[in-house]
Amino acid sequence: MSSSNSKTTPAKIIRSTSEFAAYVGLARTTVSRVLNGQPGLKKKTIDRVQRAIEETGFVPNAYALHLKGKRPATVGVCMQNIAFPPLVQKLASLHRKLRERDVTTFIEIVEGGDSTSIIRHFLSLRVDAVVFMGYFDEDRVAQHLRGLSTNGTPSLVIDHFGIKGANTIYLDRARGMAALTNHLLDHGHRRFGLLGYSETFRSTFERERGIREALAARGFSFEESTMNLDHKHDRGRDFEYGRALAHSFIESKRLPTAFIALNDEIAIGAMHGLKERGLGVPGDVSVTGFNNQDICLMTAPSLTSVDQRVDATIDVAVDHLLEHIGQPLRQRTSVRMIEPLLVVRESTGPARLK
Repeated sequence: MSSSNSKTTPAKIIRSTSEFAAYVGLARTTVSRVLNGQPGLKKKTIDRVQRAIEETGFVPNAYALHLKGKRPATVGVCMQNIAFPPLVQKLASLHRKLRERDVTTFIEIVEGGDSTSIIRHFLSLRVDAVVFMGYFDEDRVAQHLRGLSTNGTPSLVIDHFGIKGANTIYLDRARGMAALTNHLLDHGHRRFGLLGYSETFRSTFERERGIREALAARGFSFEESTMNLDHKHDRGRDFEYGRALAHSFIESKRLPTAFIALNDEIAIGAMHGLKERGLGVPGDVSVTGFNNQDICLMTAPSLTSVDQRVDATIDVAVDHLLEHIGQPLRQRTSVRMIEPLLVVRESTGPARLK
């Protein structure tokens, strides 16, 4: 490429800064200074390089720029899996909000429960911080956190409360379930069917704790007020699981006045199961979910649910990361609880009369 206004199409794909400099017709050091945004360059030189980038589609090597002194901040995200829609929403929000702050994310999914190789990979990339998102083996993550601390790398755990030595941002699920239970108690409900609460995740225990505490505060026994038939069915697809559980409650002749489902999918499946047997929601049975996904508005009636406040959670996470990146590690860890939001819709109402 000459210094004239004529444009030529490169005969081959340009893969290196040296090849690009030859195409532009400038010294490699000059081109590198433009790419690194260094001061003291003439506007016509900068325009010349930018015009060549548009013509060729050349993308400078990020690692090369890093070696030349322009270091973009990077965050490694270790995901438990992508099977849970709320986790995917949080991941997408985290990626978007960090990108808006010019922070690059590297995302890895844990397979088979082994996150060791992922953390080693992040360290080899010299990431500025590591985020754990989801539900992990607590001892293993605590070990990773110690290693990251030794390496001087900040870390953050999103959604898994109780890991020793972790900076944590966690949804207060117990509080959300207490609010939901009180909503049902205020409507006269006294017998509750729990759907999907045989899961052994800490998050499930936290939700059950909220139900227990709300009942106890109103003078009711958890054991006497709740029923669980999870053992009758293997949990596969959640919609079908909820539908089957609803059928089992009807057949047991012990139908509660309200169902409290582990998530929205199970709740919606239960609503379909009730309708198939001629029962109305909420006329005969109230139904509640958890996560407040968009599908809650697509059912008839619309589903009462607990919203995880994804954006609020990720806003706190991004602020934490930006505050800690590039700074000396702090000895004291922090735990931030996010208060969920009860969203009352048409699927809950007064308890049916005997």
